[in-house]
Amino acid sequence: MTGRLGVWFMRVLAHVPLPALRALGWCLGQLAYLLAAPRRKVALRNLALCFPDVSAAQRRRWARETFVVFSQTWLDRSWLWFAPREVVQRRVRLQGALAELEGDTPTIIFAPHFYGMDAGGTALTLHTPRAFTSIFSTHPDPAVDAWFMAGRQRFGDVRMLNRADGVKPIISNLRKGGLLYLLPDMDFGRNDSLFVPFYGVQAATVPSLPRFARLGRAKVIAMVTRLTPTGYCAEISPAWPGYPSDDVAADTALMNANLQRYIDVSPGQYYWVHKRFKTRPEGEPSVYS
Repeated sequence: MTGRLGVWFMRVLAHVPLPALRALGWCLGQLAYLLAAPRRKVALRNLALCFPDVSAAQRRRWARETFVVFSQTWLDRSWLWFAPREVVQRRVRLQGALAELEGDTPTIIFAPHFYGMDAGGTALTLHTPRAFTSIFSTHPDPAVDAWFMAGRQRFGDVRMLNRADGVKPIISNLRKGGLLYLLPDMDFGRNDSLFVPFYGVQAATVPSLPRFARLGRAKVIAMVTRLTPTGYCAEISPAWPGYPSDDVAADTALMNANLQRYIDVSPGQYYWVHKRFKTRPEGEPSVYS
């Protein structure tokens, strides 16, 4: 019942003018920063580890911003997934190396966890007719899960694959000339992860990007989606040259290095509330104690 009411409320919010919706998100974000103490501590700890030379005051401003942007982008899913197509097209811009999306070369889109990632996925489906695959985890509330699935498949030729489906359908779609929207920048635990630097800290990182690129004979591009006053801007990078190489660890480290460059442009819009350094190398204590 709670999930159904929440989805109904989002349908109502789709009609609210964007400035008012963003103002509501700002208020909710400020409240969340004050009340969600455990997640606030995680964000501040992540920022301290990644930006040790930045002042504590600036890190607090970024942490507060990350709660505000989280709240604003959550509310924005109302119009992203319920507003008329022309409204979504007006508010979501796709720019950069758009020629990389043309043709039928197997392509992996590295889409790190900036809060606007769902808007970026929508921008892609509005821009290209190519088959588009994304990997998801099931939400525990069936109503919310159905809403997420319908929203992400609203436009274009989108196929959502559960992580439990395995690698075969992913590689099959790539080899047929499809697009893969991949978000491998979280801590998924020790299994199958490599420890490579992220802002100078050893971070458990799944090497799925270079492995899928090699198996699917795919090129890799990046897409970073940032919140703007009028909606979102999703930017496509040129294909990464020489990627993947024969060194999976080096390729995974390069992914993190590129991610750092993207984050440095707007640190407050990245997903700092996740325990990115939860999994530690053997013998190292937790950084969140």
